[in-house]
Amino acid sequence: MLQSGCRRIVVKVGTSTLTHEGRGANLRSLDRLARTLSDLRHAGHEIILVSSGAIGIGAGRLGMEERPVALREKQAVAAVGQCELMHLYDKFFGEYGQTVGQILLSGDDVDDPHRAENLRATFDTLLRLGVVPVVNENDSVSHAEIETGHHKVLGDNDTLSAIVAVFCEADLLVLLTDIDGLYTANPADHDDAVRIPLVTEITPELMAMAGGGGQWGTGGMTTKLTAAQEAMAGGVEMVIALGADPGCLYDILEGRDVGTRFLPTTRK
Repeated sequence: MLQSGCRRIVVKVGTSTLTHEGRGANLRSLDRLARTLSDLRHAGHEIILVSSGAIGIGAGRLGMEERPVALREKQAVAAVGQCELMHLYDKFFGEYGQTVGQILLSGDDVDDPHRAENLRATFDTLLRLGVVPVVNENDSVSHAEIETGHHKVLGDNDTLSAIVAVFCEADLLVLLTDIDGLYTANPADHDDAVRIPLVTEITPELMAMAGGGGQWGTGGMTTKLTAAQEAMAGGVEMVIALGADPGCLYDILEGRDVGTRFLPTTRK
């Protein structure tokens, strides 16, 4: 169990946490997230933030009531939303004395050896300078996630965060989402659903418990378990926790029973 030895942390935050059901940015959530991550940075942890929300925030900015359907509209809305999202991150993190930097990824960035080497150097340098890198897939030119929601090299941001965590040799990956862990059944439909505190292996039975995503996000519990497989195989511990309370990160780092913790199957 990772506690005091956890130095490098990748935190992924979903659209449902960052927006009011796709109708613009949830400023309270953004402020809580920035405050918590800045505090962890000041305490000596290296933080990488993988952020969804570009389409949801862009749609809110453009006054859209529903998520766009056509690929060209999704990419255009993502371009607007990514600009707005980084503006908000810069503002809120800046309030707590923390600098952020933007990294937009495509599949070639992690697939091509030369580009991967440059990318790794960029991450290492930003972290050495005390910057929090804010990572997203380059939605305005990439269509793997926003067109299908399926895993294609990077795919959804749950999988992207696991790829980044393994790539950057992180100690811990935390997925902040709209549910406080993996349950034996959907707790919204089953009163007897029980949270699973610890997972050591992703089994077919476990995958069968997973559900689909919502209107504004692309990932459900299935993508989170896929991310867990990626992280566990890469030697990174992962936790699924409730995004409405970023303060749960303190409890996670102290080894308390929060969310669902996935233990790595290999050592780094």
